[in-house]
Amino acid sequence: MTGFFNIDKEEGRSSGYAVNILKRLTHTPCGHMGTLDPLASGVLPVGVGNAARLFDYFLGKQKVYRARFCFGATTPTLDREGEITFGGAVPSADEIERALPHFIGEIAQIPPRYSAVSVNGRRGYALARSGETFEIPAKIVNITSFRLLAQTDETEFSFEICCGAGTYIRSLARDLAAALGTQGYMSALRRTRSGAFTEENAVPLAAVTHDNVAEYLIPTDSVIDLPVLTVANERLYHGLTVPCDHADGLYKLYSPEGFYGLARVRDGLVKTEKKLC
Repeated sequence: MTGFFNIDKEEGRSSGYAVNILKRLTHTPCGHMGTLDPLASGVLPVGVGNAARLFDYFLGKQKVYRARFCFGATTPTLDREGEITFGGAVPSADEIERALPHFIGEIAQIPPRYSAVSVNGRRGYALARSGETFEIPAKIVNITSFRLLAQTDETEFSFEICCGAGTYIRSLARDLAAALGTQGYMSALRRTRSGAFTEENAVPLAAVTHDNVAEYLIPTDSVIDLPVLTVANERLYHGLTVPCDHADGLYKLYSPEGFYGLARVRDGLVKTEKKLC
């Protein structure tokens, strides 16, 4: 079995839990295409079989989130699961709107201390829980859009964020609050899109059973946004390069029998890069 599941992950469950359930249902190795914390819900693409080899391909895909931030307080984890410490003012919607453009484009972001970021070979959350002093270097992330949607409570506002891989929404809550001269943390998070996968087509994990699992499997080639290349020369499928008149680049490769995987054209030659069928 090869392909993808578009799972609508529920709050309170880890991404690994969803992957393990699907492994048991498909009897096939599986892997998610970008984790969601247990606090978060929403779109969780899971690759099955050879499709799981596309993790690096999905790293470059845009993700869309709906998040809620609380202002005038913070937590060590930068989300509602940590102990809340109050302090600072609650900004107005107008103040927030004026600050948001400063977070568009490539920005430097420091990941949360309670995160899976590796620091000298150890996870940040492990160091934080043990009370050790450590620093996490900033990294460059890309924010395509950052919109205020509504004020949902006296201290809470909702946002829609479109961003590249590696962006921590919890860090955005902290940094937006700091830019407004106060404190903040993330109170809720839902991923509504991850590349070609959207919440409209996502299925709750509980809906997938032994009897219907094949019905929810999405063909691998349908979610790969690349130009098509069809090659009949059998030598290509035995690891050899063959002549090709297409432009240099990465292609979705088809043999006469159907979808095969990814191939790369360079200097008039094509070679298979990943077998995904």
